[in-house]
Amino acid sequence: MIVLDSVHKSYVTGNNSLHVLKGIDLEIGAGEFVSIMGSSGSGKSTLLNILGILDDYDSGSYVLNGKKIKSLNETKAAMLRNEMIGFVFQSFNLISFKNARENVALPLYYQKVSRRKRNVIAMEYLDRMGLKDWADHLPSELSGGQKQRVAIARALISNPKVILADEPTGALDTTTSFEVMDILKEVNDQGITVIIVTHEHDIASMTRKIIRLRDGVIAEVIKNGDLQMYRDRVLAE
Repeated sequence: MIVLDSVHKSYVTGNNSLHVLKGIDLEIGAGEFVSIMGSSGSGKSTLLNILGILDDYDSGSYVLNGKKIKSLNETKAAMLRNEMIGFVFQSFNLISFKNARENVALPLYYQKVSRRKRNVIAMEYLDRMGLKDWADHLPSELSGGQKQRVAIARALISNPKVILADEPTGALDTTTSFEVMDILKEVNDQGITVIIVTHEHDIASMTRKIIRLRDGVIAEVIKNGDLQMYRDRVLAE
């Protein structure tokens, strides 16, 4: 599904160059549930932006679902994002003047689905998230957990193959965070690849593979038996 081979990324500001990713080699298979961890400046947000075709890389190779992703113009990048990827953000990124149903339906608007049809489909996704009765409420009238469930419904409505979630529990309390993670687990159980960026060890321990970044390189990949030991250590802390 996702293959990165020696991916490098630098940002240039004035006369200075910051080498953020320093040769990332990574494979994520279809249907995996993965978390990416790292301290501030480790490169995790840059890596997520490259995976989401929001940013290009300097050298190396990124293949998504058999297609090499490199130097796409914005139109082609947007088409591929709409086809392949759903995004979930810490700050929800809901449109404040649109109600929950309209926010969820928005990706279908860009796919030129009729208003009546996209509203019907949006209601189906809100129902799946337990928010059918909140369809006419604005984001300001929803709790943090409800807003994140609306955001997940919006990410799912275009039937993506990959969900990229950037600190999806960062603005939520512990109980609500676990509820959101349960929803993402259910999404993953449907065969959708889910990739989460998080700094929270207990959230990462709920995924099935942990990729730890340090100073722009992959320092550790935790999975299988090692992952269970990691979970036990987190629970003990």
